[in-house]
Amino acid sequence: MLFRDRVDAGEQLASLLLEQEPTLPSERPFVLALPRGGVPVAVQVARSLDAPLEVVVSRKLGAPGQPELGFGAVAEGGGAYVDPDTVRLLALSEEAIDDVTEAAAKEVARRVERYRGGRPLPILRGHVAVLVDDGIATGGTAKAAIRSIRRLRPARLILAVPVASSSAQVDFEGEVDELVAVKMPESLWAIGAWYEDFSQLSDAEVSAWMEAARSARSERELPSP
Repeated sequence: MLFRDRVDAGEQLASLLLEQEPTLPSERPFVLALPRGGVPVAVQVARSLDAPLEVVVSRKLGAPGQPELGFGAVAEGGGAYVDPDTVRLLALSEEAIDDVTEAAAKEVARRVERYRGGRPLPILRGHVAVLVDDGIATGGTAKAAIRSIRRLRPARLILAVPVASSSAQVDFEGEVDELVAVKMPESLWAIGAWYEDFSQLSDAEVSAWMEAARSARSERELPSP
């Protein structure tokens, strides 16, 4: 069964989270979205949990000349992940890795400024952090983000996605306290194959989603007249 779009995927994911973790709304959850695609999904999750929402920016490290082939990722806050097997397979030099990492770090900083006005990541100590993306394939960007989130010492860290490969449970063992996925197929060639509409989002659309979510939460928090 396909997800209609990221909103539908987020609604299904939120329902599953509440089914598996019925006490989660009372555990001071904080939802963190991986932009761009994870934002519309996370908006639905945050709304269902009545939780604050923020982005955490992570960027894939693409192989020189083959940018779609990732060998790792870097995230704001210092989190990083490098797949040693892919590095060996591509015979990447330290200089090449450093060049790609530097470029990715600049793009991370640009997106932090664009999406969050340069503000630091939120205080997560004592909160349950719920990291949301629109799907997990290789998982490099999620792992880099997870390592940044861990530095903020949340009480628990849940990775929640609409779709992840069946190997994700093993891949993320020790990285997160729990992995929640609506679909976990044996093979996952492309996340977009699980969506009827998997249109790419622009920076402006990400900012619009986040602003709408912040405004809606502010209105809910206003005292009754």
